Formats: sequence, structure tokens, C-alpha cells
Amino acid sequence: MKIRPGVELASMTDVGCSRKNNEDSYCYWEPEDDDLFQRLGRLAIVADGMGGYEGGQIASRLAVEVVRDAYAAASDESDPGKRLLHAFAEAHRCIQQRAASDPALKGMGTTCTAFVVVDGKLRFSHLGDTRLYLATQGRLQLLTRDHTLVGHWVEAGVLNPEEAETHPQKHVLTAALGVSDQIQPDFPAQPPSLQRSDVLLLCSDGLWGQISESDISEALGAASLDEIARKLVGRAKANGGPDNITLVLLRIL
Repeated sequence: MKIRPGVELASMTDVGCSRKNNEDSYCYWEPEDDDLFQRLGRLAIVADGMGGYEGGQIASRLAVEVVRDAYAAASDESDPGKRLLHAFAEAHRCIQQRAASDPALKGMGTTCTAFVVVDGKLRFSHLGDTRLYLATQGRLQLLTRDHTLVGHWVEAGVLNPEEAETHPQKHVLTAALGVSDQIQPDFPAQPPSLQRSDVLLLCSDGLWGQISESDISEALGAASLDEIARKLVGRAKANGGPDNITLVLLRIL
């Protein structure tokens, strides 16, 4: 895979300490063509599947492959953010179609978060409880909101964030690809600008569900992204690692 100068990249996935299979999928993609790269930039995706041993794996893999391919192929749309939304809609359709063709896959679905870096700006699309963080000037910011029952209660003022962190239903999803008739992915109305040394962290709940934001900030102080990835995954496993753990890290150089 071609990775052009201008970024540092690291990624890692781990089955965790309790699961026998990994239902997470991820990818990083750049167009081979230089002119296309100027328009489409750099794409990263993480998906966390659900629906049993086979269903979860298939749903997350389909999401990553279809979002990547649909984003690359949407020749009639020039805006990267709108291309991402189109790609999510296509992935949703493909997952539902695959589930309808096989009774054993009924009810499968997946979270999915994808970001694009192009022209110094960040676009993303998000559904579920995979998360996207931005570390800039020593400050860690969560850019996505969790589409979960507990997340809804926090937004409604029923729970505070501290109560949500330890709530037994914090991973009950309210939105995912492939599950409902319609989807409404989150996306930024105004794409934030990125600057040199900014770090993007895209991760499944197997990571953020086991470590605090202060732990993430501390790990981001390591010299290389590979070292940061190892520290984050290691800490999540040391804290029990009950779920699959997947992350993609990208630093602007």
C-alpha cells in the first residue's frame, strides 16, 4: 500500500483476552493516482461487527470494503464528506442484502467510523460507538458521540458522563449499519482544520471502554505511533480486555 509523505501511520488489532474471534475490521487507503489523491486524500475506517461469530465478522468486513470502494468510486460527487455519506448508505444496503440472503446472518450489523484527510481538513462519518479522537496542542478531544442507550441518556440529562462510564448498558447500540430501515450517520457541518503534529485516533469500544481519556493522553506522549498503539492495546488488555481491540493512528507531519 502506498503511503505518501506528510503523515505518520500506525494500526493494530487484537482479539483481546476473552473473545475467540475478532469481529473488528479496519483499513487505511490512498488512491494510487496522484491527481485523484489531491481530490480524495487519505481514508481510514474502523468497524466493530455484531451478530454472532460469523455475522459480526462479515458485517464489519463488508462495511470496511464497501465504504472504501464506494468512496473511491463516487465519481459524480466532488465533496469528500458527501462521498463518505454515500459510501455509508451503500454499505448499509450491502449488509442488509447479505443478511437477507442467508437466514444464519439475520440481524447482523456493525458500527462504523471513517475519516478523510484532504486539503488540510478533516471529514468523517460515524454510526455506532466506535470513536474518533483528535489530539491537538496537548488537548484530547472526542469528535464523535456514542449511538448507545446510555449515550442517549447522557444527552437527555438522565445520566452524567461519570455514571455512563460504569453503566452496565453502556454498550447497547441505538444505531448501526445494516440493522434499521434508515440510517443517519453523524458528520461535521464544518470540517475542522488540521495542523502539524495533530494526532487522530480511530478506535473500537474494546479500546476506549477499558481505558480513560487520561490514559489515552498519557500514551500519546510516546515518541512513535507504533509505540503508542502498543501501549494503548497493552493497557486495555491489562484492564481485562473483554472485547476485540482495534485502532488506527495518524499524525500530521
